[in-house]
Amino acid sequence: MPSLSVDLSGYTDLPAGKIANIVTFLEMRARPETREVARPDLRLERIETPDPADYRRLFRRIGDPWLWFGRLGLDDAALVKTLTSPGHEVYYCRTEDGDAAGLLELDFSHPADVELAYFGLVPEAIGGGAGRWLMNQAIDKAWARAGTTRFWVHTCTADSPQALGFYMSSGFMPYKRAIEIEDDPRLTGVLPRDVAPRIPLIAD
Repeated sequence: MPSLSVDLSGYTDLPAGKIANIVTFLEMRARPETREVARPDLRLERIETPDPADYRRLFRRIGDPWLWFGRLGLDDAALVKTLTSPGHEVYYCRTEDGDAAGLLELDFSHPADVELAYFGLVPEAIGGGAGRWLMNQAIDKAWARAGTTRFWVHTCTADSPQALGFYMSSGFMPYKRAIEIEDDPRLTGVLPRDVAPRIPLIAD
């Protein structure tokens, strides 16, 4: 794989077809005081064996504006294997009519070191406290296990501009930054070329 020298005191040119993000890693070392929000219209459902088509549909409804693609290059068998691997838990946030409005994935594969692997809402569910409600569910599940000593997550500059502040207000504290360079998924065919227009497509 080609390497790239990064100038730590200035600009580094990227080859065409590549995207770069600044990734912020955050953690909480103890259960925080949660800010309660009443959303009786929402419920959390554990999805033991996700249907690949349903999962991809929800993943894209949530993630297309933010260029989520981490699961989309997997075929059905690989996707199900990932989502049902030991310690991995998938939950859908559902509305009163049963529609999936949000996604929560927790990784307990390292029991003391729990990862908030994916977290998000479909656009029409954003607002009114739905995100806070879903985060409360995540915190409850992470810290309900006696062995948990750390709960962590990462977000990047391709995510919603509100994501970092939301995580910090939920009790996560930043501890590390990294630069992530990837092939633009809109050029590899993983995502359509017209998604996430706020991130310019530079093909050549």
